[in-house]
Amino acid sequence: MPCQAPSVIINDSTLRDGEQAPGIAFTPAEKLAIALALDAAGVDEIEAGTPAMGEAELAAIRDIASQARRAAVIPWGRLTRADADLAARVGAGRVHLSVPVSDRQIRAKFGRHGGGGRLDVLARIADVVPYALDRGMRVSVGGEDASRADPDFLARVVVAIEEAGGHRFRYADTLGVLDPFRVCDAFAGLARETDIELEFHGHDDLGLATANTLAAVRGGASHASVCVLGLGERAGNAPLEEVVTALGETLGRRTGVDPARLGGLAELVARAACRPIPDNKPIVGASVFAHESGIHVSGLLRDAGTYEALAPERFGRRRQIVLGKHSGRSAVRSVLHTIGLDAEHERLEAILAAVRARAVATKRPVGLADLAALYEQTA
Repeated sequence: MPCQAPSVIINDSTLRDGEQAPGIAFTPAEKLAIALALDAAGVDEIEAGTPAMGEAELAAIRDIASQARRAAVIPWGRLTRADADLAARVGAGRVHLSVPVSDRQIRAKFGRHGGGGRLDVLARIADVVPYALDRGMRVSVGGEDASRADPDFLARVVVAIEEAGGHRFRYADTLGVLDPFRVCDAFAGLARETDIELEFHGHDDLGLATANTLAAVRGGASHASVCVLGLGERAGNAPLEEVVTALGETLGRRTGVDPARLGGLAELVARAACRPIPDNKPIVGASVFAHESGIHVSGLLRDAGTYEALAPERFGRRRQIVLGKHSGRSAVRSVLHTIGLDAEHERLEAILAAVRARAVATKRPVGLADLAALYEQTA
């Protein structure tokens, strides 16, 4: 889809929010390997970790920052001077600082310290953002639980960030409670209030993180926060591979990410996270370009576009015709041809019946060796 709109900037948080998923713990070597793969894939920004976790994390982030060739490396912290000081030690020249903006989160995190509620948030912005700027860093500010914040207060927060010198506001749907219609309206409203960059960070508790990210871009977001395979707390975050593909397919918006790199990147992260990639995972799953249904395969063999909206070659993948219970004559004939075999009508019918019976009995696809054996048995 041709479009003159500027590219959407991709901020990947696999090494920060993704690693916060229960049971995931990347080694420094794994973090570096993932970061370099993200960089090579064309991701614009890498949220590399949380310096407040300690010296080992600081060293890992510093290592990533020194070796990334294209992507900006950004440490994550809370909106405090102490976390800004720690981020400055990384030497990346960037920092993302987060602050709660919903009344519920503000009370829970600041109330026991005798803070002033919403005024405390605005005061922290006015204090810490210029402080971090003075430490030589560009500052992005995240609004935690923005999706449950009062819209008027959220507008005040964004204006305060702009006045303090911050260059971006990240709207976090921390609990994944939004729908695309509300997201689009929220970003359209914020875009009218400010000229700073707007970013969306969506969680997938309702299965809407990708859709909500697209809606945010439609409403005015210039940046999308994602994680490879949608890793993250609870149900995870908006998946990198889904967002970058869907931005182009549905909105005609470009990113710098190379689609052919997505599969290898997903496999790398899956190994490090010790989490298998589901076969039906959009874009990178093993079955995404696999076809069994006889009607589908018959159409594909005439025109691939009949049952594939995405060309597998774009993603470094190949189309697979799988033989099973739902296969038809066209599929069996086509797969036979790949192993140099052919069959006339009656024999083809017998092979097809045997394929279906084998698939039901074994509850798995019929492979090439199995097909060759069935061919011999029907001679």
